[in-house]
Amino acid sequence: MEKTVGKNGTSLWLKKHGLNTVLVAPLMIFVFSFTIVPIFQTILLSFKDQITSEWTLRNYAYVFGRSFFSEAVINTLFVSAIGLLIQMVIGYLLASMLRKNFVGKGLARTLVMLPMGIPTMVSGVAMLYLFGMSGYLNEILYRLNVTPIPIDWTANRLRSLFVVAVADSWKVMPMVVMLFLSGLESIPLELYEAADVDGAGKFDCFRYITIPQLKATVTMTVLTRLVDLLRIFELPKVLLGGTTPFLATMSYEEYSYGNNAYSAVASTVLLALILVIVMAYMFAFEREKKGGRRR
Repeated sequence: MEKTVGKNGTSLWLKKHGLNTVLVAPLMIFVFSFTIVPIFQTILLSFKDQITSEWTLRNYAYVFGRSFFSEAVINTLFVSAIGLLIQMVIGYLLASMLRKNFVGKGLARTLVMLPMGIPTMVSGVAMLYLFGMSGYLNEILYRLNVTPIPIDWTANRLRSLFVVAVADSWKVMPMVVMLFLSGLESIPLELYEAADVDGAGKFDCFRYITIPQLKATVTMTVLTRLVDLLRIFELPKVLLGGTTPFLATMSYEEYSYGNNAYSAVASTVLLALILVIVMAYMFAFEREKKGGRRR
């Protein structure tokens, strides 16, 4: 009791003397200096001529007119959609499995969490051993008589994008599983027991109990993974060697060539894409939430 009073008294004293702001100031300075300022500088740079520093839209006209810009946008959106679908479905299934008690549960959890400790570049190299011409996947398909010759998984655009989506899904699966597992374990078991007494089947329990209870978890997982997928960079460089453009790789390559203004355009487009998609998802989520309250 005395400790609680002491903490409250300290908090009031800090508020009274305005020290709360002082304590938060380092964080605010860090965010402002290393997040807000660079973003605004990038946006401003995208509207400036690289030589004369005059305000112009020619940078956007040039980047938008390049043949691989639209391809980079489509590739980014495609991998984001496929990767998100894989991660949400498999992540939920693995979390549901790990929620149950079974022999070897500890080992299963360890194996699921293993990719978390592997650097992204290393995981990309590991995926080369899986999807390479002489990789494990081709070996398995050959031994099962599925294909007589090895499949070049990165030769076809659609297959190469699928490889990137699978590789990213494997790398981040531990985080998705942990988020879903946390959400599932927070659902009271009494709800399932009551539904079982009422004769509800597994599908009804999933539809009327699990999905509504996991809305917050799904929202956080979707937003976190979507933002990360849209700015995917390392895996396309390792797996595809830069032959298939993405917005993030395009921004890097323009910067490496000294075209800072064009790099800023690609970065600004990527930022705008992230903001639009996140805001649209949040708007849809809030609208559905309000509709649920009215019902």
